[in-house]
Amino acid sequence: MRSRGSRRRWALLACSAVIAVPALVGCSGSDDGGGDRERAAGTDWTPAPATVGGLAVLAQSDADGFRLHTASGDKTFLPGVNLGSTTPLHQPGEINTITADHYRRWLDEMGGLGIRVVRVYTLHPPAFYDELARYNEAHPEAPLYLVQGAYLPNEEYVEPGRSLYDRDIDEAFAGEIANVSGAVHGDLERRPTPGQASGSYTSDVSRWLLSWIVGVEWDPWGVVRTDRAEADRPYAPGRYFAATDGASATERWIAGHMDDLAALEAERGTSAPIALTNWPTADPLEHPEEPLAEEDLAGVDATHVLPTHAWPGGTFASFHAYPYYPDFQRYEPGLQDEEWKGRKDPYAGYLMALKEHVADHMPLLVTEFGVPSSLGSAHVGTNGRDQGAHSEQEAMAMDADMMRMMEDKGISGAFVFAWTDEWFKRTWNTMEHQDAERRQLWHDPLTNEQWFGLVATDPGPIADAPVETSPASGPYEYLYSWADASYVHVEATFRDALPDTLRIDADVLPGPEKADYRVTVDRTTDGGTGTATLEVRKDLDPLRLDTTVRPYHPDATKDWHLYRLITNRRHLQGGRTLPAEYQDVGDLVRGPWDPKSGAYDSMATWQVDEQRKVIRLRVPWSMLGFADPSSHVALGEGEPAARVRVAGIHLAFDADGAADSLDVRWPDWNSTGYREREKSGIGVLAEAYRDLAP
Repeated sequence: MRSRGSRRRWALLACSAVIAVPALVGCSGSDDGGGDRERAAGTDWTPAPATVGGLAVLAQSDADGFRLHTASGDKTFLPGVNLGSTTPLHQPGEINTITADHYRRWLDEMGGLGIRVVRVYTLHPPAFYDELARYNEAHPEAPLYLVQGAYLPNEEYVEPGRSLYDRDIDEAFAGEIANVSGAVHGDLERRPTPGQASGSYTSDVSRWLLSWIVGVEWDPWGVVRTDRAEADRPYAPGRYFAATDGASATERWIAGHMDDLAALEAERGTSAPIALTNWPTADPLEHPEEPLAEEDLAGVDATHVLPTHAWPGGTFASFHAYPYYPDFQRYEPGLQDEEWKGRKDPYAGYLMALKEHVADHMPLLVTEFGVPSSLGSAHVGTNGRDQGAHSEQEAMAMDADMMRMMEDKGISGAFVFAWTDEWFKRTWNTMEHQDAERRQLWHDPLTNEQWFGLVATDPGPIADAPVETSPASGPYEYLYSWADASYVHVEATFRDALPDTLRIDADVLPGPEKADYRVTVDRTTDGGTGTATLEVRKDLDPLRLDTTVRPYHPDATKDWHLYRLITNRRHLQGGRTLPAEYQDVGDLVRGPWDPKSGAYDSMATWQVDEQRKVIRLRVPWSMLGFADPSSHVALGEGEPAARVRVAGIHLAFDADGAADSLDVRWPDWNSTGYREREKSGIGVLAEAYRDLAP
């Protein structure tokens, strides 16, 4: 984990207001993220499609770049945002739980931030298209353009013995493409199907359709199996898209479905750029310095799937590209030569390598990028852009900086991931610590994938969880605890003076051990500023679940371990054995965590109120060993870890030797409240949106 000094160099403070769903309001001031925002005078983004070959063409994409035709001329850089298909407490397959109110609020807020494009990965409920039409009709000169995805509904090609050409997989994708085409044109009636949006699609939003992106982040083993099994399958070029002579079986399969989509659109008299989804794991470049073979095992090349002259909309290279993974970004010499703002930038180098590879045929759009504002990290990134361990202000500033870098280097689009934080997400270095079936019911601060949003989804208090005690005498005046779906909150108020040291032992599991987790606040260290640490009993350290190497850390034999996350397993690179990497997340951060505070720090987990003689903590459920707090399930000992249903948490306080205790109890929950708010620092990103696409 980087030092606090390094973190603060990224911190660009922005105010934010916490409000209850459904309202979401920004605060006033020069760094405003919400409210009324004036657009640049004279800018008109009204669609102005051309007619080419009898087809209406709103956007064209070819070797000359990406061009969106508007009333004020062609727009050649498109800043956007990705919108997911879920809300807190739901899995993504429960997409019909998103209401018209959600979409109305979100689209209004996107427009207010200066966002020009919203991308969806799959078919959303009819309310999304209804509300997009409503918003755009109300803002004819500043609409939100749509990038519509066609997801692979059957992903069983990843299983041994399967391929993309298997009839059930192939037909499911063809059906999905037909459905999304119909929905965008307001011409679809879809019956209820588990895991899919359904209903009557009657709003035609095709006049704002910027492009299509089809497919998924291709699984490398699935691609290899498809390419081998179907290498000799006959192929005939399509009318609108054709695979090149050197195309693989996977690329020919994708080309066929892109041609299917183009044919459906041509029947309706329109043409828009169609691209295939891709990511670094399946990019067409060679990365000999990559430590993990599967990250450079297979390639899917957009230049092998090209439009014919009959398709004026063209195509582009769509990449989900992040600055922290795969590791080749850290080791590949050629990527170190690119600079941004006078500093060598391997991430910029990678994007430029992709751009150069496709430049003879098409432009590059980075259709996913960003860093999460999570307490936990999962990987060390280049130039400090790690996969987590960023405050909200840092994350927004990094996203804005990357977007400006992409525009400066001639990349044609940059879509931030994502609009809202997503509770259901998992990540490799916490997933073995969790109950996968109930992950969506709580919001884990250590799971970085849950914290990419521009909009926070802050959980509200858990009902019937608060507990308190007011000792009649002694140093403790008041002890109090409450909980939400992310943290257990603890307050200790002292009668006469704050202690030098406060230790809180948390007994979670039944058994002879009286402490499983331990928080120690020492106010005398760090020059009087104080420090706080969270430790875990040796037999409960979750690191044992995330690596097979033993000892997994130099202090693994000690009775108590600082709570850590592994951010990279031990690996071979260039003939060298590189040690595992860790984040010392148990080194707690001091500061205010109220978003309304001018000094708000979303990374903060402890604070001291000198005037009121209060020490406050907020401890993530995961750092108290819970696999699912909503059902009282904690991690036990063993490998794999036992799952133990517990009654609650016994907190034993020791303030300079004076003892007291508190028993924390809460009900099971299947639902809880949450509040949306624009993240602090979002004004910096909003400024980038407005500057780059006025």
